[in-house]
Amino acid sequence: MNTDPQTLAAFREEVTAWLADNIPADPGFLLPLTFMEVGTEEQLEFLIAWQRKVYDAGYIGMAWPKEYGGRGMPQVYQDIVDEELMNKKAPIIFNTIGLGWAGPLILQLGTEAEKQKYIKGILTGEDIWCQGFSEPDHGSDLGNAQTRAVRDGDEYVINGSKIWTTHGSYAKYMILLARTNPEAKNKYAGLSFFLSPMQAPGITTSPIQKITGEHGFAQTFFDDARIPAECLMGEEGDGWKLAMQTLQYERSVDGGQATTYKITSITSSDLIETCRNIQRDGNPLLEDPVVQDQLVQFIMEERNLLLNQKRSSIQDLCSDYPLSLMLSGKLEATELFRRMRQYAVSLQGAKGGLYIHDKDALDGAIWQHAYFNNFSATIGGGTSQVQNNIIAEHALGLPK
Repeated sequence: MNTDPQTLAAFREEVTAWLADNIPADPGFLLPLTFMEVGTEEQLEFLIAWQRKVYDAGYIGMAWPKEYGGRGMPQVYQDIVDEELMNKKAPIIFNTIGLGWAGPLILQLGTEAEKQKYIKGILTGEDIWCQGFSEPDHGSDLGNAQTRAVRDGDEYVINGSKIWTTHGSYAKYMILLARTNPEAKNKYAGLSFFLSPMQAPGITTSPIQKITGEHGFAQTFFDDARIPAECLMGEEGDGWKLAMQTLQYERSVDGGQATTYKITSITSSDLIETCRNIQRDGNPLLEDPVVQDQLVQFIMEERNLLLNQKRSSIQDLCSDYPLSLMLSGKLEATELFRRMRQYAVSLQGAKGGLYIHDKDALDGAIWQHAYFNNFSATIGGGTSQVQNNIIAEHALGLPK
């Protein structure tokens, strides 16, 4: 498949035209801004149907192998689709844990049987995935996970609990980190990785209400839950290695995702438009020089993120600290958007205290909604504090 500029430009026009004809109308209920806040059956049904429509058009998994349901095309084609989905503010492609984390992991390290079993359902949206890493008592201390998996013939018996399980109440499968050898001298060596069904007896979920009001998370309980032994990915003791590779995808350090469009982008251009609509002393806030200065700062930081993303793929441009750009991208992006959204709320004065169901809320309180949502982004995939430590140790070579 050609990747010359003319061919890619023509493809972008094709995608733009398709989106113009196919982006669904307002369904009459609140759509999630991120994959982490799907909390109602109507949202779920809408987003499953949307993902299937985009997949049937050929625009999800474009770089995944044809034999598993992808299109086997160069990654740049998927990048163009994702850019246009973002530019047109289309509904999100919500099955992120499957499309972005489990799927790439299975394609890279899974068996042929695992690829045949799981990949197509991930792409179509028929099979929703969730992640069983964090635990109530261990949070970011992933290596200390205590959920137990004990081999019993052709099954594993699972006991324990996982927390912050995005899509847990809806998922068909979970990528599960559990301890198979509690006696291992090295705590990491005692962990194993499972592609676990969620409908097995003994597995239950309890929804957790987020600060935004949605039930996008759940706590998952394993009470003598039995899953087939074939759910083990790799060998016993491989869990830490597989979990770390999964986090490479989650933090966008490694590519290979079927799509990266998982969050509705609210950017500096939207903030500029908001500033046009806020009046201060009879004039648009956009005319305030102090506000203008802050807007320019946000624009520069956004541009920096985009250019660093492009730069990270050119080895000669990041030879000084080879890992720094990839490791810092998640931290910089989530913290930038947190500050931007907080600033947008502060500009509203008293109206900043209104929320999405208040009729007098500015822009439908989208900035308040996005600001609250951003906390999950600065926590999920490793907190900002953990990310700072990772950069310090692995990019800058500082001591622990």
